[in-house]
Amino acid sequence: MSWTSLRTLLTVTAMAATLSGCDLIQQQMGIEDPATKAAKADAEGRAVGGACRQSGRAIEDCYAIYSWLPKASTYEGWRDMDAYMRENKLETVEPQLPPVPPPNAKKRPAANAAPAAKNSAEK
Repeated sequence: MSWTSLRTLLTVTAMAATLSGCDLIQQQMGIEDPATKAAKADAEGRAVGGACRQSGRAIEDCYAIYSWLPKASTYEGWRDMDAYMRENKLETVEPQLPPVPPPNAKKRPAANAAPAAKNSAEK
């Protein structure tokens, strides 16, 4: 084996080892692959759409409550659950909990803010 071929082999091996760690580095930095992120949002939209239909929510309400999810996948989940419920003659299940707040939503001020506004109006 010549010196040039050995150097080429070592270079290729080093590059392959370096590139194989890209996914690990991205995960540690919190960088998510766009395709993976889109697939995850699609799956969540379908699941939420199906849950909305099973709980008797109209699709428009589902869009309003879960506005951060893709409408197309939410509708597909809602439609699939509607067909499934009609085929199997299933009744809706009333939700027991309020809907979740959207991600990155700021929390509303506590009840202490209302008396402060009332006191300033009295002055």
